[in-house]
Amino acid sequence: MRYYIADCHFFHAVLNVAMDKRGFDTVEEMNEVMIERWNQKVRKNDEVVILGDFSWGKGEETNEVLRRLNGKLFLIQGNHDRFLKDKSFNLDRFEWVKQYAELSDEGRKVILSHYPMPFYNYQYRLDDEGKPKSYMLYGHVHDTPDEQLMLKIQKLIEETEVDAVGGGKRTIPCHMINCFCGYSDYVPLTLDEWIANDRKRKKHR
Repeated sequence: MRYYIADCHFFHAVLNVAMDKRGFDTVEEMNEVMIERWNQKVRKNDEVVILGDFSWGKGEETNEVLRRLNGKLFLIQGNHDRFLKDKSFNLDRFEWVKQYAELSDEGRKVILSHYPMPFYNYQYRLDDEGKPKSYMLYGHVHDTPDEQLMLKIQKLIEETEVDAVGGGKRTIPCHMINCFCGYSDYVPLTLDEWIANDRKRKKHR
């Protein structure tokens, strides 16, 4: 099983009391809750793709968190993953660390970036039933005005008509999902779970 999650920000006390306002009494409590919820879902041989900003901590304390988490881990590097430059950090816990990646997930192309990309590879591809064959998964913007702006941009793209191959008109597909950990109660989710989560969230926006 493969899961995805973004912007955990382990050790980032400021995000707990400002911006995200996560509501934990301490950053230590925040860390422990995120580790517990992760391990309740993820098993040893599962894969977890982290879409950036995993930890605000130093190298060794980030190592300790990684040792406690279940799964085979993959990191899309975020702008706050400064632990990667710490000489005490051990990269071995990650299968790979990349700025950008494209993976296949049950026949669908998944475009992975810490930053939202309104125009992404395979964007126009739909199956015979008109369902998307690609999704763009991102983080970075959390639940902020930037994310609200991204939702408006997605809606504008989806409503825009362009010339279709073979004649006629079509609208532009735009299947972007913000995998912010706060949207999943700090639990990594599968692609299908994120699709359902995203649909429900956008319905009630």
